[in-house]
Amino acid sequence: MTKEKAEAWAKHWTESMARTAQAEIDPGSANASFTNCIGKNNESADDGRFTLSYNVRAKLPKDRHAEAIRMIRDALEQQGFEIAGYRSDPTLDPANLVDARHPKDRHFVSAGDLNDQLLTLIVDTPCLLPPGAEQQQF
Repeated sequence: MTKEKAEAWAKHWTESMARTAQAEIDPGSANASFTNCIGKNNESADDGRFTLSYNVRAKLPKDRHAEAIRMIRDALEQQGFEIAGYRSDPTLDPANLVDARHPKDRHFVSAGDLNDQLLTLIVDTPCLLPPGAEQQQF
């Protein structure tokens, strides 16, 4: 997958979570961070493979955060994600949070309170190899 396609794919996921939460994405808050893949033995390939961490903020009043995060969790479960963590506890920070991983595609998504008016929506990809690149072996 190219970096452009990976970013568009991650953007799609954050937009989907925002729609589920009935929140409005702040388009100026989008942040895409590409990094080199690091192997299980700390090796780093020179074949162009990368990971992407993409996050965006979404506007939503605090009194709707708990329901929004629960709706995101439920939608992710219906789409085959494994829920790695979930909470709705006003004594913690963030009070509302869901972390999930897709077992087949291996991407990670997260949604949680950022402050009284914002949620943060995150997508992290697994290691991706650009099309046409020859995978370096270790």
